[in-house]
Amino acid sequence: MASFSLPRIHDNADGGWGPPATSLPEQFKYKDVPYAPYSKSDKLGRFADWNDISDNRQSTAASSQSTRGGPAGRRRDGTQAFGSGTASAFTYFHAEDESSFSVVDNKATAPRRGGGFSRGGRGAARGASTYSTRGNTRGGRGGTSNMRGGGGGYRGGRRGGRDWDKNHRTRESSVVISSSWQMLEEIEFHRLAKLRLEVDEPENLESYGRLYAYDKTYDRVTTKTERPLQLVDRVKYNPTTSEDPIIQQLAAKNVATVYITDVILSVLMCAPRSVYPWDVVINREGNNLFFDKRDGGPFDTVTVNENSVDPPQDPSPPNPNNPTEKVPEVPSINTATSLSLEATYINQNFAFQTVIESPPPQPVDFANPNPFYGPEETDPAASCGYRYRVFDLGITEEEDVKICVRTEVDAYSGQGSPLEGKGLVTIRALNEFDPRSQGAGGAQDWRSKLDAQRGAVVATEMKNNSCKLAKWTVQSVLAGAELMKIGYISRANPRDNTRHVVLSTASMRPTDFATQLNVSLANGWGIVRTITDMCMKMPEGKYVLVKDPNRPVIRLYAVPSGTFNVSDEEEDAFDEDNASGQE
Repeated sequence: MASFSLPRIHDNADGGWGPPATSLPEQFKYKDVPYAPYSKSDKLGRFADWNDISDNRQSTAASSQSTRGGPAGRRRDGTQAFGSGTASAFTYFHAEDESSFSVVDNKATAPRRGGGFSRGGRGAARGASTYSTRGNTRGGRGGTSNMRGGGGGYRGGRRGGRDWDKNHRTRESSVVISSSWQMLEEIEFHRLAKLRLEVDEPENLESYGRLYAYDKTYDRVTTKTERPLQLVDRVKYNPTTSEDPIIQQLAAKNVATVYITDVILSVLMCAPRSVYPWDVVINREGNNLFFDKRDGGPFDTVTVNENSVDPPQDPSPPNPNNPTEKVPEVPSINTATSLSLEATYINQNFAFQTVIESPPPQPVDFANPNPFYGPEETDPAASCGYRYRVFDLGITEEEDVKICVRTEVDAYSGQGSPLEGKGLVTIRALNEFDPRSQGAGGAQDWRSKLDAQRGAVVATEMKNNSCKLAKWTVQSVLAGAELMKIGYISRANPRDNTRHVVLSTASMRPTDFATQLNVSLANGWGIVRTITDMCMKMPEGKYVLVKDPNRPVIRLYAVPSGTFNVSDEEEDAFDEDNASGQE
């Protein structure tokens, strides 16, 4: 028969609760087991405190002591609580921050006096038109032809709207980062802003194209004498660097180390100002670097209010886990994609419209004809001059680091000979959509402010479009233009993005405007030289420089040699789709 024996009991002769402090049981000796005497009213700790609002250990320990008896662990009757002076060895603290825990309060909230309530803003979805840029800029395979803008936006009040979501919206990268890509370098913008390199005047190699005179009557346009923006069928090419036959000829002669276009170069030089994502494809062939834009990338469109505190947003994609979620069928005309397409359409047609094609004055032909305009084209070529210039990026006389840039000008002013680089003009346009919509950036009504308070309008545009204006200015300086014309284009009706009017045109010198924008060309050249040195340390191959969509960081990836290559069948299908879209 099994026997039963009582366990050994340690009696506390002092009358306390638990074993005496002077006689620790044998099984706990020399076992590194913490022990502290405690009284019956003491709490040994807790793993969840639903009444404590503190989020740190000190306040939790303090509240624990306060529940025992007040300051210094004394009871209300003034006597010392047993064990209160020792460390809380048995108290449990979670290793992570407990501030994320919250208690759901299901009690009804008392209504406000007066029966008032706050109402959120209403979401609106309106149709976005498809701009056919048949006569506009063309890249390697159609450029920006027949692009659609899409998305639906929300506009909320201070309460109950989507203001809470402003700082939490995330953008998608301009290119899908494949798992086969290897990240080589990462540079923060604050490091780029400290770079500096002084560059001398460039060397002019060759010039191509034909320029028409700028129509000076647009300098006298006001809000009371506005002119409609016309759709002009003209052909203008903007191929990427590797597809430029002139750059290929110059590379065969080894006139430089780096080959690039002014559009891509201006993005690199103004990278610290950029907010939206972008990517540049870099090919190293021998000792040469070729910077290319990607087909379907962000270089063929114009951003709108990129630097605004609350820039225009595209709608969030539908939730795949919620198939019943309603998505607006008709996209809004004020989303980031729709506004970018609209701004591109405005810029192209404003440049085509503001030149005089019928003599006098006579057009000016450069030394060589347009290298991209072929005899099979049915629409006339736009006024455009291509100037190939070489800048020396060497720090010492022994260094041979030169960059060949294809620059563009849009017209000439009639003051000086364009063939000698005098009187060259670049033409750009700012656009106004709806001052009351989300993403307007606090813009004033141009029709009421542009003539009387132009300075306020310009200051707002310089704040909301800092990156875009900086890139335009850098492109003008690189091309050697003496004047930059900026048109102010507004919608004829804020709810219609297909009809526009010219309200005014401003004229400025690019170098002076760069000072107003606080654009440092020396800093831009320092950025370009740093990226060049970084790529020249890599072996031959293909690389991609990517601007992070949500952080001020650029990253360099090594990618397989066949990345972004398009087969002949896909290219033919691409051209057929563009042709059908233009019709």
